Amino acid sequence: MKNKPSIPEDNQQCGVDYAFKRIGGKYKGRILWHLNSKEVLRYGELRRTLPDITTKMLTQTLRELEDDRLITRKVYHEVPPKVEYALSETGMELIPFIKHLHQWGNKQLEKEVISCEK
Repeated sequence: MKNKPSIPEDNQQCGVDYAFKRIGGKYKGRILWHLNSKEVLRYGELRRTLPDITTKMLTQTLRELEDDRLITRKVYHEVPPKVEYALSETGMELIPFIKHLHQWGNKQLEKEVISCEK
């Protein structure tokens, strides 16, 4: 019996782990969802769309999404500065899955409401 070459645990990746590292967290999915519905949003619009997010967390989350190539950031060199965010092609590929999660979540919420009313 031949020994299989061992792969260090930190080099092993599962597609699910990879995906959730990119879109997991409290805000990433919501940001992607809102960018899909509006196509392009400025920073202030995103801030108003997500009233429970801090400025620091929004900035950090947008940077992570940009680093993962899920969104694009376009800077206009004008005063006051104007920055627009949009889904990248890779980000758009996620939308059908996020829609499915949205439908699933709504279905589960309905079940909870019905079970609470009984």
